[in-house]
Amino acid sequence: MSLIHIENLSIYAGMIELLAPISLTVEKGERLTILGQTGSGKSLLAQAIMGNLPRSLHSQGQVSLFGRMVDNAERQAFWGTQISMLPQEPWNSLDPLMGAKQQLEQTYRMVAGESPAEARQQAAYTLALQGLQDSGHKRVDQLSGGMAQRVAIACAMAGGAQVLLADEPTKGLDVSRRDQVVQQLLSQSEQGALITITHDVAVARQIGGRMMVIKSGELVEQGQANDILTAPKHPFTQALIEADPKNWNEAEGDTRHGEALISAQDLTIGRGDTALSKHLNFTLHQGEVVGVVGDSGCGKSTLGDTLLGVHNAMGGQVKRHSKAPRHQWQKLYQDPTAAVSPAVSLRTLLNDMVALHKIDRSRIAPLMQQLGLAEDLLERNSEGVSGGELQRFCMLRALLLNPVFLFADEPTSRLDPITQREVSQLLVDVAKQNGCAVMLVSHDPDLIEKRCDRVIRLSA
Repeated sequence: MSLIHIENLSIYAGMIELLAPISLTVEKGERLTILGQTGSGKSLLAQAIMGNLPRSLHSQGQVSLFGRMVDNAERQAFWGTQISMLPQEPWNSLDPLMGAKQQLEQTYRMVAGESPAEARQQAAYTLALQGLQDSGHKRVDQLSGGMAQRVAIACAMAGGAQVLLADEPTKGLDVSRRDQVVQQLLSQSEQGALITITHDVAVARQIGGRMMVIKSGELVEQGQANDILTAPKHPFTQALIEADPKNWNEAEGDTRHGEALISAQDLTIGRGDTALSKHLNFTLHQGEVVGVVGDSGCGKSTLGDTLLGVHNAMGGQVKRHSKAPRHQWQKLYQDPTAAVSPAVSLRTLLNDMVALHKIDRSRIAPLMQQLGLAEDLLERNSEGVSGGELQRFCMLRALLLNPVFLFADEPTSRLDPITQREVSQLLVDVAKQNGCAVMLVSHDPDLIEKRCDRVIRLSA
């Protein structure tokens, strides 16, 4: 009996086809990796299988789970215990009012059916396994992106579901944590089946099994992962593999920067009473691109919030050497859904900003083209686009404001390598041309090396 079988499943936004008809079967013990382009419909496929597509979208085709055809309502009965999904955005899957341990305990109790004592013990053990034993009391807004991702993974797997759909499960994680998560996913496939959605070729290589490659909503290649990654047949698959950051050209290392823009003197940053990084001293100049690296939870995002004045320093001083207005000191959030309201269309949000800051509308279309954003995407809200598309929409808004300082927190983590290469180069070009200082956070050491003039390394 197949665990999942879908026939000619397609997805639409009104009359616009977002995902062409696709069929697949997943048996017990199988690993299926869906590799593809940002905005190609990978995440929508997973949501359609689960039965939780956004209301603005609809699907056609047949879905069978565990040997029987089921509609959306029937599928919900399987959630957690039979089939579970790890969404791309952990902030959207975790309760913002509960601590990490409390959420995990509740999952073990309400979904897995464990006793209160067993749930407490299992939650404590799981958090320790994830390196989060000291963060169980924290809410999702108090966790770093990588920490929140690990909590979401633990909750998704706690119910003992046979089938796990993992949507970009390793984004925002440093290499050691990424490898740990991959091992967890592989153990899941031994219990049932694993479907992994990713644009990370390294992760796809580690997981192995079968692979499907999707481009612009269409299946372009499928087969064994090792065969495809070793000898790809389709030009898009070839381009995707070749676009790995380790193959990018080296950064020019241009030292001809403008005047000092912002500086830190003996700066200590932290959250609550906990210091995350201490005694930081640096100066950022106009047109300079500086990388920020460090393990998850070391304070990379906190550094940006402190420099932007939305979080107080625990010690030391931040000094701005420019009198540019506040709206030109910008941040690209690691989680783009935190910066975009789902209540209205992206066009409405863009129009509001254009009107407020009197932006020249003629700049919008060329910049959207550079970012690879289609015009019709603006008619949808944030829940009707992919994480990568939403990330680039946030870049569009930030760049239209002519920032003097841009703190870019994992700005390309949701993008496929081809788009990642183009968009990260655009950020660098904008910085050089307009005298904007960019602080670029990434867990990818190759990306930092190939795009930044110098690097700040944070440690606790």
